[in-house]
Amino acid sequence: MKLAHLVNPFLASPESDLAIAQPITFETMRRAQAFAGSIAQVELLSAQFPEDHAAIPPGFSATADLDRSILNFARFKTPRRLPLIRDLFDRLYAASDAEYFVYTNVDIALMPHFYLAVTALIGSGYDAFVINRRTISKAFTHVDDLPHMYAQIGEPHPGHDCFVWRRAAYPRYVLADTFIGSVGAGKAILVNQLCTATRWQEFADLHLTFHLGADRAWLADDQDDYRAFNIGELRKIVETYRASGRLPTHPLVERFTKNLGV
Repeated sequence: MKLAHLVNPFLASPESDLAIAQPITFETMRRAQAFAGSIAQVELLSAQFPEDHAAIPPGFSATADLDRSILNFARFKTPRRLPLIRDLFDRLYAASDAEYFVYTNVDIALMPHFYLAVTALIGSGYDAFVINRRTISKAFTHVDDLPHMYAQIGEPHPGHDCFVWRRAAYPRYVLADTFIGSVGAGKAILVNQLCTATRWQEFADLHLTFHLGADRAWLADDQDDYRAFNIGELRKIVETYRASGRLPTHPLVERFTKNLGV
């Protein structure tokens, strides 16, 4: 089994939580890659803006630099150069011929057996799925603390931030101008998985990924315009799939469409 796992590293400011989270994420990915051994061949890939090359971790292969952001499509009160989901996934698709792709937010750390579990789930017949993270204490902040982090069971979290899907399905994805770093990004990916998979599942209780603390920076008051834009693009995705007759009957889809008013 060949997997390709993409993240979007960037040079985080020293006071940012991501300055702590990113090195932990990258190290857990390398350790999980090594743990997979010969059972799963894992490519670690990055998609980044040119100015963030210094953030690309050792052991990762850089895809083509990102050349635009959501700022090319709209104006916001507080400009933030956030990548479009389709730009990230286009680079993943172009860079790897792996049968299955993995995408996680850059603050999502992996348990050592992550890739082995993903391979086993694929072998069970799932061709797309989401793995919800567990929230652990923020008390541990360094790579040297990983044994303590691994030992924490943590608390379940309902958010969607770890996705696995078959490469062959990606050309059928409809991502509009959704972008990462705001409300709606995970739902946009999830809806595309649901609309293109033969057998999809949300795994809400697996101990495979974790996040330090439960801060929700994307809900800050100064980001309401970003949230509104992404939700508008999510409506476009749902409407496009519905118009083509590809929107499945599923409780999550029904909940999303009700919340979106479409």
